[in-house]
Amino acid sequence: MTGKYEHLIVRHMGDTSDDLVNEGAVATGEPRPDHIGDAFALMRAEDVPEAKLHMTYSWILPTEEGSHWVNEHEHDYDEVLVFLGSDPENPHELGGEAYLWIEGEKYTIDTSGAVYIPAGTRHCPLDWGTITKPIRFNAISLSGDGNYASDENVPKP
Repeated sequence: MTGKYEHLIVRHMGDTSDDLVNEGAVATGEPRPDHIGDAFALMRAEDVPEAKLHMTYSWILPTEEGSHWVNEHEHDYDEVLVFLGSDPENPHELGGEAYLWIEGEKYTIDTSGAVYIPAGTRHCPLDWGTITKPIRFNAISLSGDGNYASDENVPKP
């Protein structure tokens, strides 16, 4: 039986490769490194029109080689980047390193946690260092109207 609110439930995560203009092969022109999993949509207006956010889900798999994945950009909505380790016995351990630039300052992310990116803040690149355990990565974009765009690689004036 389908309930009144069935339309609010995402039961199949769609591929977000074309949604994310600053990530992956769309941004870099290079094939996706083997250790970076597909980007799936947990929630987006395309699937649930009432949704005012765009939330992706990816696995970052173990590797000894670092990689670049997201180019520098900014947008007119807030974003939260979530980095989660996969060891239930040690939930604070990320299992690797991510390198994130915010307004030109480099930060190393090596514990489970999240980064809030206010609207209008230049951020990235996002690069991965050595990964020893799988990492769950989410990007949550909070547009307020369900529309998402960025200034893909346009230099700040």
